[in-house]
Amino acid sequence: MKVAVVGAGALGSYYGARLLQHGEDVHFLLRSDYEVVRDHGVAIRSVDGDFWAHPKCARTPEEIGPCDLVLIALKTTANDQFPLLLPPLANQRTAVLCLQNGLGNLETLARLFDSSQLLGGLCFVCIHRPEPGVIDHQAFGRIVMGEYRRWPEPRTHDLCSLFRNAGVPCDIADNLHRAQWEKLVWNIPFNGLGVAGVAGFDAAAKGDSNARPIRDLCLPTNELLASEQWTALIRELMREIISVARALRLDLNDGLAECMIENTRSMADYRASTLIDFERNLPLELDSVFLEPQRRARETHVQTPRLNALCQTLTGLQKSRDRAL
Repeated sequence: MKVAVVGAGALGSYYGARLLQHGEDVHFLLRSDYEVVRDHGVAIRSVDGDFWAHPKCARTPEEIGPCDLVLIALKTTANDQFPLLLPPLANQRTAVLCLQNGLGNLETLARLFDSSQLLGGLCFVCIHRPEPGVIDHQAFGRIVMGEYRRWPEPRTHDLCSLFRNAGVPCDIADNLHRAQWEKLVWNIPFNGLGVAGVAGFDAAAKGDSNARPIRDLCLPTNELLASEQWTALIRELMREIISVARALRLDLNDGLAECMIENTRSMADYRASTLIDFERNLPLELDSVFLEPQRRARETHVQTPRLNALCQTLTGLQKSRDRAL
């Protein structure tokens, strides 16, 4: 199978390397890491065993051409590049699998492709890219895959088997929308609170429209869970997200929040992607992971004071960062 990886950072490189290791014809679309990966390949340092992968490398989508499968692992802050990057990689038979976080990404892709070509994949993995051409895989790795606004198709099961045969645990979601909200129950608190300063967050939670977010320390998951204050905020945010999902007629399990908290304790000092982006002075994935869920929450009329405070704090931090840069 000819596979294009668009967004060959930590996530895209890891899953692309697994498919390449299994014998698929994998092409990485690269920018900053092009020379390193072309000359040396990608080093995967994994809890499941280290290995090297040597994908075919390209700087433009035209060099790759139409593929059987396109994996989209771009940061959602780059979604405005979809019209430039994706059409040369696809024809009417191409399956487009979006591995991005949050909501609204598939709706954006539906402006470029027939909806029957689109799938979403939720990645439950602890992973980061410490330097060009090097990926650290710390834990987990499962993908939950589903069709965009459709029941699973035979194609869905074929792609699921493709990943499983490559050593990637993969499951199929009958309802992709529900699975997206399930992941938001983890992503919103752990990505957001790892960056949101407690002073600004508390002020925003009390309704102070002039609250100034202050962030002098970023917190990995173990430090968040070591604090009673942060753990309480995590639970409150999780309950809000679950309430919104239920208002959308998505039946999320009662024990989901506690299960996620306990699973996160096993991650040790995992640094969520938003925290890493903040530390590297990169734009935060505000819209898809935080603001779009907030917009949909408002449509349900479910009260989400903690989510609102978090969105206000993170938006303020991003604006402050933008002014400083």
